[in-house]
Order: sequence, then structure tokens, then C-alpha cells
Amino acid sequence: MTPPLPPMPRTVGTVNWIGLWTLYLREVRRFIKVHQQTIWAPVVTTLLFYAVFALALGGDGRSVGDVPYMIFLAPGLVMMSMVQNAFANTSSSVVIAKVQGNIVDTLMPPLSPMELVVGFVMGGVTRGLMVGLVAALAIRLFVPIGIVNIGFVLFHAVMASMLLSLLGLIGGIWSEKFDHIAAVTNFVVTPLSFLSGTFYSVETLPTVFWWIAHFDPFFYMIDGFRYGFIGRSDGTLGLGVAVMLGTNAALWLLAWRMLATGYRLKA
Repeated sequence: MTPPLPPMPRTVGTVNWIGLWTLYLREVRRFIKVHQQTIWAPVVTTLLFYAVFALALGGDGRSVGDVPYMIFLAPGLVMMSMVQNAFANTSSSVVIAKVQGNIVDTLMPPLSPMELVVGFVMGGVTRGLMVGLVAALAIRLFVPIGIVNIGFVLFHAVMASMLLSLLGLIGGIWSEKFDHIAAVTNFVVTPLSFLSGTFYSVETLPTVFWWIAHFDPFFYMIDGFRYGFIGRSDGTLGLGVAVMLGTNAALWLLAWRMLATGYRLKA
């Protein structure tokens, strides 16, 4: 009788596809398991914002150029819900793991820094896109929004979710407690969101704030996304695409570098 072969180590190729897929599934299942909080609650919040602008501020009687204000507003609210949840997914995952002391369970498996970035970020992108889709369908019940350019809608939805997922990952790595990531949300994400033209056209801003808005990458993500729905933009579409690609590339490199060096992750 032939003796059984001794256990052999598993060979990992250039990319650890099994480990990468497992990390991605973990990130997706984290928010799916509590979908009432991570998907449905943001959609309800988006609808409440929409109701405030429609009812309390008389949105039905206003317009931006030749576009009714409530149609102009809808893409901005959808984008805001997408990026906030993409940020929350990666930032909460890393901060909770660090605070609870189980970040080692993510760092010990044979996953390269690039694979870690991909797994975390794609989980955040998935949550952002899911929330955005549900929010858009919910708003569609109240206002007849259509799609003028599906390419711009998809590109900016993915790039914006990726940008905030990367920012959440970087913020989570930098943070040592929940107060730190709350500071990133309050002093970076929220101001950039509100100065980006989510609720208004930046063409109505004073000159100083107009320039500030055009240096805000959040402006380009919302402007391009809105263009895909209504065919109207406040900025240069080509420049917006370049800003989105460049910002994502810079944040991706920074996130990879932080994971490669173990910044605030390894004792």
C-alpha cells in the first residue's frame, strides 16, 4: 500500500486569486449582512434630502438653465449617497479591524499590498454602486430622470466610488481610533461634497468659491455624472475625466505604499 503523500504548501502564482476573491467577498458580505443599515438607510436619507428640497425650498418651481431643478438635483444626490457609502465601507473595515486588534488576520495571509488594495477598494466600489442603483431607482419613482450618455454615467459612478473607497482606505490606515476617521469625514469628505455642486450649479457661486470648486475633484465626479443624465455640465468634460483618472492613480499609489510599508498597521 502506497503511503499517503505529505502535505505540500500551496503554490501561489503572480496573483493570489483565491485570497483576493476571499478578501473581496468578505468586504461585500460585511455590508450585505446588515443591508438595512448599509443599503436601505442611505437610500431613505437620500429621499429625505430630496423631499426637503422639493417641498420646503420650493424646488418644483425652480430651474437651472432650462433643466427643472428637481431633475438637476437627482444625479447629485445619487452620487453623494454612492461616494459616502463607498468611503464608509473601506474606512470602517480597516478602523474596526485595528481597534479590535484583528487586522493581523488580514495582513498575515499571502496577499501582496496591491492585492489588499484591490480587495478592499472593490468591496467599497460594490457597495457604492449598489446604493447608487437603488437610490436612482427610488428617485425615479418621483421624478422622470433619463439617461443621455450611459458611458459618462458608468465611468463617473465607478471612478467616484473608487476614489472614495481609496480615500476611506487611506483614512482608515492613518486613523488609530474612531475619532480620527470621523475627523476625515467631517473635515475632508463632507466639505468637499457640499462645495462640489451637489445641490446647485457652481456657476452661481462667487468668483473665489467658483475657483475653489474647480480645484475640487468631487466637482468633476458630480458634474460628469450629472451630464450623463441631463446632458448639461458646468465644467470641461475632458478635464473631468483626466482629473478622475489622475486622482485615483495618485490615491491608489498612496494606499499601496502605506500597505507596503505597514504604516500604522505593523508594530
